[in-house]
Amino acid sequence: MTEPSDISKPPIVTLLTDFGLRDPYVSEMKAVILSICPRAEIVDVSHLVRKFDIRMGAFILAQAAPYFPDGTVHVAVVDPGVGTERRPIIVETRRSFYVGPDNGVLMLSARREGIRHIYEIKNREYMLKKVSRTFHGRDIFSPAAAHLALGVHPNLFGPEVSDPVMPGFTEPKVRGREVLGEVIHVDDFGNLVTNISLENLLEIGVKEGENLRVEVGGRSLDLRLCTAYGEVSPGEMLTVIGGSGFLEVSVNMGSASRTLGCEVGELVRVTSLRKAGL
Repeated sequence: MTEPSDISKPPIVTLLTDFGLRDPYVSEMKAVILSICPRAEIVDVSHLVRKFDIRMGAFILAQAAPYFPDGTVHVAVVDPGVGTERRPIIVETRRSFYVGPDNGVLMLSARREGIRHIYEIKNREYMLKKVSRTFHGRDIFSPAAAHLALGVHPNLFGPEVSDPVMPGFTEPKVRGREVLGEVIHVDDFGNLVTNISLENLLEIGVKEGENLRVEVGGRSLDLRLCTAYGEVSPGEMLTVIGGSGFLEVSVNMGSASRTLGCEVGELVRVTSLRKAGL
């Protein structure tokens, strides 16, 4: 079972939202957490997720979470469905807890860590006394995170969930000699970050240093799977497993997004040229 952080150390709670930094929303969440668990060490992952962009929030969370200690409680609030029938949930993985809406924002990271249990947050004992319809980040998710940080077992928050929302971007599809995925993030350099991992490429017989075929943005490109951007000439296109652990379509010292006219959500098909005999 996942355990909270070592009781000799302050429990860590991370926050990721699309709230921005102008309004008091983030500070209200922190105030609630600290009122319940004064020892909590709160780390801001990002509050500049593009408004309502679940993919972007999921990607940033998945990139940051592996570097936090076991037992960390991650709160992610990118929640365009707040106040609707969407469920507030806790995901228990092999090494962390994830708290947020059941809309997929937690799942890219949680699946990489190995999901053990998912619980719906229904127990009013672990919410604020007054729950607004529009600010579950403060009234439901923050109290839940604080109580988890105190060591409350996640099964006390509500019933187990067997049918969480699992968007397609949480797992690419491996079919024979190809992987079907999508662009889940475009970074400031214009790199197209996909949801395809090195493990997915190895499944279809592609190794670093080899060529592969990438179909994206209506174009079919035969590109080298490099280990660094500088392995090709400036302006040349390549693929690389980036710091996030996902396949990137990139241009050395340029922007793949601008070159290909691609943005988040674009479908990506990767084919092994070696297995195809091409």
